[in-house]
Amino acid sequence: MSQILVVGSLAYDSIKTPAGSVEKTLGGSANYFSVAATVLSPVRIVGVVGDDYAAQDKKVLESRDVDLTGMKVTPGKTFHWSGFYDDNLNEAQTLKTDLNVFADFDPILPAHYKDSQFVFLANIDPTLQMKVLDQVQSPVYTGMDTMNFWIQSQKENLLKVIKKVDVLLINEGEGKMLTGCSNGIAAAQALVKMGPEAVVIKRGEYGLILNHKDQGLFVLPAFPIAEVIDPTGAGDTFAGGFFGYLSHVGTRPQFEDLKKACFVGSTVASFTVQDFGLKGIMKVNKTELENRQNQYYKLLGNRS
Repeated sequence: MSQILVVGSLAYDSIKTPAGSVEKTLGGSANYFSVAATVLSPVRIVGVVGDDYAAQDKKVLESRDVDLTGMKVTPGKTFHWSGFYDDNLNEAQTLKTDLNVFADFDPILPAHYKDSQFVFLANIDPTLQMKVLDQVQSPVYTGMDTMNFWIQSQKENLLKVIKKVDVLLINEGEGKMLTGCSNGIAAAQALVKMGPEAVVIKRGEYGLILNHKDQGLFVLPAFPIAEVIDPTGAGDTFAGGFFGYLSHVGTRPQFEDLKKACFVGSTVASFTVQDFGLKGIMKVNKTELENRQNQYYKLLGNRS
């Protein structure tokens, strides 16, 4: 088992969905990723928080085998996102984004982070993603996420990062935006031509598409959840489960490993949507994960 390095946002979220609302709950891509990944593997975080970041929130991460050496505390307020979902729970509507201390984030890796074998660049400025990637010595496997804002504002820099990573995790709308393709299958096929060995198109309640440049396509439906409370962070916890599994295996993944990682990531994400913020995934241990995986296998006709 290898430690995973993740760089991303550490935030507070204010969220409203048809099921209710929460104010300034723990959020951010690196938080969601880390809590999910540590069900299977330890994590090293690179990020920044303000001096308002509560001690109990730090303890949430420390209780999950997360190395916080790379978490910088800066005078000021922590990144805060406020948004809501209407009946279409597949897409968040942003009300306000306060970058606060995250606006001046400059990721510098602690010395012992530089030997990280598995690296995930969560959704941040692609110039910062590249800066982190350049500091890692010889990773076994690297991956990244992105969003429409970076596609529109920093496409050239984004394409440079995509060319250097092994796997790109991206939602369907953003995949279509980046490629100009009209559907997820075509986007998945176009994206591997941009450099990565594999691409995962995340499709929310409709599951995912994995495309490997040599092995082709794999399609997986989502684990069915009757009542979705809050889909915030589902993509980040998918990534956490995905990389948690790959790190647990410990070697450069083959196509079958990537398929299994998709299965694990989808299982982990299914817990996330059942409560607000990190509450759903915080309840999960390895036994509960395995039990739901077995349910998932049965629903799929015992195929992985």
